[in-house]
Amino acid sequence: MLITGGCSGIGKIMGRMALERGASHLVIWDINEAAIASVVQEFAALGKTDGFKADISSPESVDAAYAATKQVCPQVDILINCAGIITNNKVFAEQTDADINRTFDINTKGAMFVTLRVMKDMKERGSGHICNITSSAGMLALPKMSLYAASKWAAIGWSESVRIELEREKSPVKFTTIAPYFIN
Repeated sequence: MLITGGCSGIGKIMGRMALERGASHLVIWDINEAAIASVVQEFAALGKTDGFKADISSPESVDAAYAATKQVCPQVDILINCAGIITNNKVFAEQTDADINRTFDINTKGAMFVTLRVMKDMKERGSGHICNITSSAGMLALPKMSLYAASKWAAIGWSESVRIELEREKSPVKFTTIAPYFIN
């Protein structure tokens, strides 16, 4: 099992629960190397855990992290795209081009970059499940969260479109979109 954003929040909780329920190997990706080391150490008592630094907004970083992952876990059966950010809490008129790019690069494009690589292997193997953790903000109009909401709307639309594509081609690879409500 591979979880992006696996060092905090929902990603960390899902990783712990997966190991508690018998996952044979957990690989976590995160941008924070210190957090990776801490979580790998924390989860060691629960089961086999590895972690790699990955900036999912960078295809090159995704390629490097996926190559490292395949060295320790040649077959990713489950991918959970959980990495995400809220860049700030400003009205749209106060945003910058950099804010827009960073939000979409991580919340939307990052999951696409990771999925593109992992899904190819899953399709070749004939099995696998991809779960995209989006947000209920992707179905609501929210003041001071326009970038986040827009990036999650895009993530939901993309995820559901790929799910339908896989169903139409009768692929054994499964796709799930989850949109949690607001969390702390």
